[in-house]
Amino acid sequence: MEEVAKANKEFDMDHWFSSDVQLHQLYPREMQILAARHWTPLRVAHQATQFLVPHEGENVKILDIGSGVGKFCLVGAYYRPQASFFGVEQRKHLVGHAKDARAMLCLKNVHFFAMNVTELDFRQFDHFYFYNSFYENLLDTCKIDDTIICSPHLYNYYNRVLYKKLEAMPAGTRVVTFHCVGVKIPPGYLLMEEHEGTLLQCWLKI
Repeated sequence: MEEVAKANKEFDMDHWFSSDVQLHQLYPREMQILAARHWTPLRVAHQATQFLVPHEGENVKILDIGSGVGKFCLVGAYYRPQASFFGVEQRKHLVGHAKDARAMLCLKNVHFFAMNVTELDFRQFDHFYFYNSFYENLLDTCKIDDTIICSPHLYNYYNRVLYKKLEAMPAGTRVVTFHCVGVKIPPGYLLMEEHEGTLLQCWLKI
């Protein structure tokens, strides 16, 4: 009976999403250490999801730009099971951890792929989440690891590409940014909500 109870707890979705501590248990220890600085807090992911998919049952596609180990996408998929969440991340080993966590949760509405965001056609998606994944390209910042090239030039380049891709999206596009001070959002996007002080900003293209 104890083994059955333990198995049920392991596959109890509410158990995993009850706190950041519980959710981080899906990942190896070396990934958990990075969580405080690099992964979206559970409460923030929930708030962002409510703006990106305001109505339960909406069948929309959400892209997390620089998804890391996939935490935001997993949270979004849990709270909005009818929507589809996609994570793009250039570090292949992080995508591997994201896919492992997805498999443990048996979530079907989450997808991860390893590629550079500049190669991605944003028109495949409806709305976007961005936790300033370009920031580590700046000097004297805390980087996830040294497996990719980082430079201030790339920071400026990636932000220009993101600006142009968002600029080309149609009216009705929703964007949520977190810790994105200094990142420019194209004209036409109206700031609708702010949370976590002003760190979490919710935009709608009109």
